[in-house]
Amino acid sequence: MISPSDVKKNPVVETFIRYGNQFLGAMGYTEHGFRHVNLVATIARNILERLNFPPREAELAAIAGYLHDIGNVVSRNNHGISGAVIAYRILSDMGMPPDEVALVISAIANHEEEYGHPVSNVAAALILADKSDVHRSRVRNPDLSSFDIHDRVNYAVEHSFLWVKEERRVITLDLTIDIEICPVMEYFEIFLTRMALCRRAANFLKADFELMINGAKLL
Repeated sequence: MISPSDVKKNPVVETFIRYGNQFLGAMGYTEHGFRHVNLVATIARNILERLNFPPREAELAAIAGYLHDIGNVVSRNNHGISGAVIAYRILSDMGMPPDEVALVISAIANHEEEYGHPVSNVAAALILADKSDVHRSRVRNPDLSSFDIHDRVNYAVEHSFLWVKEERRVITLDLTIDIEICPVMEYFEIFLTRMALCRRAANFLKADFELMINGAKLL
């Protein structure tokens, strides 16, 4: 079986993730490189493991998490769709069975909040893992005075963690935000659709979704 470590060793995967992150940097986007994809892969796997889904589904979620942003090498626009097409070729060439390829590429194609849906356990885990990575370490713009709202919101997040409480089947995104940099309302201004998608993803996994900001439950 194709493992997450096999995918990480693939030279095409490594090159496309590296260049995709570089291209987004040239456009002023936050970090979408190896730090991000490794973290998303780990969180996606942990979600399914903690909620007692089949081990192979957890591995496929890790693979989808590692590959989910590979479409940025083509364009930021619709990168989920282009990423799914790229991943299909890579995983098929590596010998992954078609039914597993289907789960991975559908998850990649559905992780964007503009049109994504939790169509499977793998897709739901990927959505939750990707949208939980909000942190100041992702901001690449060194000039605070020129921050746009996305830079400001990410930079304001001093701590973020996705808790999976398996006994209650509750998934909690716990954030610590410096409200001097970004009021909580600004977080909702750009992330409300993401949080709604996270709620749908958690519900697909027969779990509830909560958002905690500075110790207060907001969702």
